[in-house]
Amino acid sequence: MAVERILAARIRHGSLSLEYPDGSVRRYGAGEPAARWQIHDHKALPRIAADPDFMLGQTYMDGAWSTPDLLRLLQVLMVNFPEGQGGRWRRLVQRLLRPFQQWNRRAASRRNVAHHYDLDESLFRRFLDEDMQYSCAYWPPGVDDLESAQYAKKELIRRKLRLQPGQRVLDIGCGWGGLAIHLAEHSDVSVVGVTLSQEQYRVARQRVAERGLDGRVDIRMQDYREVPEEFDRVVSVGMFEHVGARYYDTYFQGVYDHLTRDGVALIHTIGRSTPPGVTNPWIARYIFPGGYIPAMSEVMAAVERQALVSTDIEVLRLHYAQTLAAWQERFQRVRAAVAAEKDERFCRMWEFYLAASEAAFRWHDLVVFQFQLARDQAAVPLTRDYLFAPEERAMLWDVGRSSAG
Repeated sequence: MAVERILAARIRHGSLSLEYPDGSVRRYGAGEPAARWQIHDHKALPRIAADPDFMLGQTYMDGAWSTPDLLRLLQVLMVNFPEGQGGRWRRLVQRLLRPFQQWNRRAASRRNVAHHYDLDESLFRRFLDEDMQYSCAYWPPGVDDLESAQYAKKELIRRKLRLQPGQRVLDIGCGWGGLAIHLAEHSDVSVVGVTLSQEQYRVARQRVAERGLDGRVDIRMQDYREVPEEFDRVVSVGMFEHVGARYYDTYFQGVYDHLTRDGVALIHTIGRSTPPGVTNPWIARYIFPGGYIPAMSEVMAAVERQALVSTDIEVLRLHYAQTLAAWQERFQRVRAAVAAEKDERFCRMWEFYLAASEAAFRWHDLVVFQFQLARDQAAVPLTRDYLFAPEERAMLWDVGRSSAG
C-alpha cells in the first residue's frame, strides 16, 4: 500500500503503531514520542494520503479513526511531515487559493464571524476562563492556572497601552467584553467595543450592565470600518486573524485614522514564524472561514505603508499552546454533556480543532505577535521598564492569582 511506503520512509522521529480494522498492526520508527493510530474504516488512509491537510480532520470527525492520545499522534505526524513540503505545483495552487480564502468584505465578515462566534454562549463558558477570554493567555513564572494567566494577559496589554484616566479606547473585536470591562475598571477610561457577533454583542452588553459600566463601556454591533470617532488608544485582541491579507492596508489605515496624534495601539494576533502561507483547509471549512494567520513580514509591510511607528513587538511562543491545553482539558470534562446537546461528530470536530491548534504552536510555525504601534515615536517610553518595574511585576501576577481564587 502506498500509505505504508510513505510512513516507512518518513517516520524517523519517534514511532507510530498503525492498527487496521482487521486487527493487524504495522509499526514505523522507534522510540519516543510513541503514538497509536487505530483505523476503523479501510478507506480512511487513502483519503488522508490524497489530501492530508483536509482529510486528517475530516476523517477524524467522521469516526474513521481514533487514538488514545490525539495530541501525541499529531506530534508524531507533524514532526515527520513538516509544513512547506509537497512540491512546486502544490505551492502554486496554494498561492492561487489565498485570495479566495480571505474574502472578508463587510457582508462576508459578518457571515464568517457568525459561523464560529455565534455558537451558543454555553459552549464557550464550559471551557474558557470565568472572564470568557478566547485568545492566548500569558503564563509568566508562578502562574499555572487559566484564570490567572488570562488576567496576566489583560494586565500586560493594559500596561502596553499606557492608559491615563479619562482616555477613550476603541476595542476592535471586543468578544464577550472582558477586556473592555477590565480596562474601564482598572484604568478609569471609557471604552467603545465593536463586534460582528450577535451572541458576543448580547453577552457583552449584559455583562457591562451587570458591572454598572453602562456610562463607560459602549458595546456596539458594528464593523470597525464604520466607527466614526477618534480615540486615545486602540486595542485589538484575536481579531486580526479574521482580516485577511488583502485588507491589511484598510485595517491599519483604520487604526491610524482612529488614533489621536499621541495615541497608542496594541494589536494581539496569532502569527506564523515562517513566510506567508495559506489557511489549513479543514480549519477554513469548519472553524474559521475567511481566517488567515499572517507572517510578520506581511503585517509590517502594511504598517509601514500607513505611516504607523512600530514602538514595540513581542513574540509569545508557547503561551498559546499552554492555553489550548487548558481549554482542551476543560472541554474533556464536559464532553459528554456537549455530545448530548449537539452530537458526537461536533465533539470530535471541536477536540480536533483544539488539539491540532495546540500541536501547531508546539511543533509547527504558529506564535502570537503583540504589535505596539503609534503615530508619534515619542508616544511611549524609550525602554520597557514601565512593564517590568519590580513592584508592578509583583502586582501583575499577585492580583491575577487572587482574582482567580
